[in-house]
Amino acid sequence: MAVLGGSIARRYAKAIFAIAVEQGNFELLGRQLGELAALWKDSLDLRQTLENPVFKLSHKRAVLQGLMPRLAPARQVQSLALLLLERGRIAALPAVARAYEEMCDAKLGRARALVKSAKPLDIASETEIRKALERRTGKKVIMTTVVEPGLIGGVVAHVAGMVLDGSLASRLDALRHKLLN
Repeated sequence: MAVLGGSIARRYAKAIFAIAVEQGNFELLGRQLGELAALWKDSLDLRQTLENPVFKLSHKRAVLQGLMPRLAPARQVQSLALLLLERGRIAALPAVARAYEEMCDAKLGRARALVKSAKPLDIASETEIRKALERRTGKKVIMTTVVEPGLIGGVVAHVAGMVLDGSLASRLDALRHKLLN
């Protein structure tokens, strides 16, 4: 089922992305689609209302249309959200937004990185890590940092399908493995 959901999400994302590229506003639509998907994820009330079969489609449409002018003023994003609602696929909205974001990143030569560190990184460290990841990937890196105390020290970076582990925990584990074998 998850594969089917991802496939459906990519199909919808590809369709709106093609339109947005043609119109030259694909980044703007991506931001709006991301904001709408974030609201979907963050609002249990919205999800329960739009997914509940007890409510009529006209009621669900009215709720969604009431929200969209502030979050997603672009007609294309509104049309996509309403289409997903009418086809019973509104729960795929976050997956569509992720697939769209991936398409935007590929078009703009960007890569997203998740960097985990044992303690918060200072600006200089973040800049140094970002530059190293950009050299490694050959792309502009958009970096998100997360503090994970279990690393003890160092960082672990997930970028462009790679995991670059420079954590003290992994070094200690490798040393322990080496000593035991």
